[in-house]
Amino acid sequence: MRHLLCALAIALAACKVNAAGDSTDGRDLFASQCSACHGPTGRPTEMMVERFGVKDLTAPDVRRDMTPASVERQIRRGSANFKMPSFEGQLTDAQIRVLAEFVAGSTFVPPPP
Repeated sequence: MRHLLCALAIALAACKVNAAGDSTDGRDLFASQCSACHGPTGRPTEMMVERFGVKDLTAPDVRRDMTPASVERQIRRGSANFKMPSFEGQLTDAQIRVLAEFVAGSTFVPPPP
């Protein structure tokens, strides 16, 4: 249990750290800001899904309802359950826009099972 709490603390801290600098490349922003929780390919680990409800960005039902505007709102506000932090103030408006466009338009390829 202690290892799980340490892993969560590290993952959530990584979500809040702005390692993006001045980058306006959606792929780079995803890697630095989102992959700690959502996984490098948009597919989070089972533990992140089960314990924290992290969305699988490759899931057809998630992709179906995803638009750049909906992703941008999520990035700006965070999740209603507060498990995903708000990135308003952490990223610039331009970074949030290109990140949302990348996520909504991405053809994430999940790793082989």
